[in-house]
Amino acid sequence: MLFNSYIFVLLFFPLCLTGYFLLNHYKRYTLAQLFLFGMSLWFYGFFNPSYLLIILFSIVINYGFTWIMGKTKQLGFKRVILITALLLNIGILFYYKYYDFFLYNLNIVFHTDYTLRNILLPLGISFFTFQQISYIIDAYRGEVQQYNFLQYASFVAYFPQLIAGPIVTHDELIPQFADLSKKVFRWDNFSSGLFLFVLGLSKKVLIADVFGNAVNWGFSNIEVLDTLNAGFVMLAYTIQIYFDFSGYCDMAIGIGRMMNIDLPVNFDSPYKALTITEFWSRWHKTLTRFFTKYIYIPLGGNRKGKLRTYLHVFIVFAISGLWHGANWTFIVWGILHGLFMVITRHWKSGFDKMNPVLSWIITFSFVNLTWVIFRADGISEALHFFQRLFSMEFFGTVHTSLADCFNLADVRFWLELMLPAHIMGYYPKVMTVLSAAIVMPIILFSRNAYQYAESFQPTRKTMLITVVLLTLCIMSFSGVSTFLYFNF
Repeated sequence: MLFNSYIFVLLFFPLCLTGYFLLNHYKRYTLAQLFLFGMSLWFYGFFNPSYLLIILFSIVINYGFTWIMGKTKQLGFKRVILITALLLNIGILFYYKYYDFFLYNLNIVFHTDYTLRNILLPLGISFFTFQQISYIIDAYRGEVQQYNFLQYASFVAYFPQLIAGPIVTHDELIPQFADLSKKVFRWDNFSSGLFLFVLGLSKKVLIADVFGNAVNWGFSNIEVLDTLNAGFVMLAYTIQIYFDFSGYCDMAIGIGRMMNIDLPVNFDSPYKALTITEFWSRWHKTLTRFFTKYIYIPLGGNRKGKLRTYLHVFIVFAISGLWHGANWTFIVWGILHGLFMVITRHWKSGFDKMNPVLSWIITFSFVNLTWVIFRADGISEALHFFQRLFSMEFFGTVHTSLADCFNLADVRFWLELMLPAHIMGYYPKVMTVLSAAIVMPIILFSRNAYQYAESFQPTRKTMLITVVLLTLCIMSFSGVSTFLYFNF
């Protein structure tokens, strides 16, 4: 189920919120938790009920592993359970996400003809698998108390963060489920959470999806792009993925806040970063945290000398690229970020002394260029795009079909009432440039949406903003798309 859908906004979430707090109001705490778990399963299995078998199996088997580890004091047996659990989780993830990719490349390298199975990737499997791996490792280290099955199942399946994060740890979420003070409906949390949810929804529906149309057209028509249009398409994807992912994060945190559940901040204005190191401290913060705690530090972190540190950084980013998807584009993207991270760390003094504007230009340009690889369907498509980008051909104007992606019917309707026809003829191309000109300052100079929510005051002004934005978003639901991170 999508946050940006009629069924979620008009049925699912009102029903979930009402049922959850009503049951808690009558002190039916266990039933309320069971209700929330059931609603989370409905949310997850909405598009494909068969997904429920996968997540339920994953929850049951992993809870079993951690329960056994909690009951035994033999370190050797615990280690066997840990290895078994990790192999099973990674094996399931490999089968659903990488099996066909592995066979495809095997066929190419060794000229074999293994049949691909065209396995359908279950939504959010990377997220709930990593979340459970973190729990299993923490249980092995003795950092987890013995939660009951319902608490654990709710931790894994909690719907706001289930499909695209943030990757929450047990100590961040499970204690909140048991906190009686959080089971009472609070108008202040509801109002600020609703405001944050609507801001996130607006990012997705009113900005990301509009720029996404331009991106889809550009990558489907690379051969007709000149340097100007290719540059705009590249920037459009940079904008799309920013507002798509930050919009989801805002909505997830907003939903949690309306339910008195605090989710960690996962997105912190990454395009303001002056270095690639800073970028990764701001983009998908909980994924960076996971890789740091469970891969980088166990490998040795920065404790084994400079060269080993660089190797550990490179390994983490290569794995990060692979985590994003079964395609060489993601692997190359991760490797390039790993290499640039190593370069930045090696010449840290030089970057520290560099003019901040120049440092930002270098970092932002690198992020833009590597997003092309991330977005492309294959390496050859990415190279074709770069060929057009650096062709130094200038047709002198925005391509008509590209401009049509910004020919928004609702906006055009009102402008036609006020402006003469000969001026409206320039509308699509003007809107194309104007859209980017308006959005980029928002990215670079405005506060994060969650920061606005922190200081939120329920005034007439904020009520009007919330109502208008929510109405515009609901009116646009017929043309919305899934979140980009659903594919990962």
